[in-house]
Amino acid sequence: MKIQVHREKFLAAFQIASSLAPSRSPKDVLLNVKIEAEDDRVVLMATDLEAGVRLEAEDVQVQTPGKALLSVQRVGNILRESSAEYLTIETTANSLDILGQHSEFHLPLTNADEFPSVAKFSEESYFELPSTVFRDLVRRTVFATDTESTRYQLGGVLFEIEGDTITAVATDGRRLACMKGHGSSVSNYQASGSSTIVPTKTLQLIERSITDKDETVQIAARSNDILLRTNRCTIFSRLVEGRYPNWRMVVPSSQGRTRIEGNAGAFFSAIRQASIVADPESRGVEFTFANGTLVASAKTADVGQSRVEIPISYDGTPIHITMDSRFVSDFFKVLEPTKNFYLDVSNNTEPALFNTDDHYSYVVMPMSKQ
Repeated sequence: MKIQVHREKFLAAFQIASSLAPSRSPKDVLLNVKIEAEDDRVVLMATDLEAGVRLEAEDVQVQTPGKALLSVQRVGNILRESSAEYLTIETTANSLDILGQHSEFHLPLTNADEFPSVAKFSEESYFELPSTVFRDLVRRTVFATDTESTRYQLGGVLFEIEGDTITAVATDGRRLACMKGHGSSVSNYQASGSSTIVPTKTLQLIERSITDKDETVQIAARSNDILLRTNRCTIFSRLVEGRYPNWRMVVPSSQGRTRIEGNAGAFFSAIRQASIVADPESRGVEFTFANGTLVASAKTADVGQSRVEIPISYDGTPIHITMDSRFVSDFFKVLEPTKNFYLDVSNNTEPALFNTDDHYSYVVMPMSKQ
């Protein structure tokens, strides 16, 4: 095998693929990224046996087809530290050579045939949606998962496909994020009513691989695993085991609640300011809506107190609710500052419901008053 790569572009692809390789494993072969060079393309592969990735590298010239294993640690360091614009990677009878304009590295050659196979996307029936929609589905939910929970099903995002609608849901038991998007079924993809819990790491990886806003993402969920494909990347992953909570019971109805409309940028700024003196453990910030004003305030002994006002369009009876500032901030972090949103609240014992006009909902449980 002999290829010439654009170092920075190859490094970007290598980092995406290698993020799936385990940092430690009794199987040393898994501590590598497999590279396969064909006549017109180069594919990088990595796996931890629970998930696998196949990623096509960009701006690569194949001079001699072949395959090799690239050490995640050593080759990753070479790619990062080299200053060469282009590098040549080739295999000889006894070594893997990486050559730059003013540098050369000769590493031990490992048998590439020992690397486990990584599944290809060969499904003829699947669900397809725009990458921009998929990216929003992931970004607006994945932060609400609980990867450290003993309830393993909370460590992933629930996907439900019904007709041309796909719903993504994530919760850690204290807040819940939900977003709906639209796509299409290809070759009569049978997913009506199905639900699938996809690991957080898998979704973050496929989201990172999206480079073109005009591309599509293809999803094929099976009984125990899932395949996802973009223009350059295919990911196979085992599904999270367990039964997902009945999330629909958690999302409150807007009826009987006061609706407050606001601007994401202004609210986010007020929360960040008020939370400066919030208790570092509870992170509670009190929100008061009254007289055309939102007052965000916090008070902590030995730290101080804060009070931040912004105008709102609500002039009704004062409403007070205390929420974890981190949870509220997470909602605004995934929105554009110019985005408008709606907040449905009633009192300090009922959950707060945030909504946007593009089918995004976010529920936060209130805290006892500080």
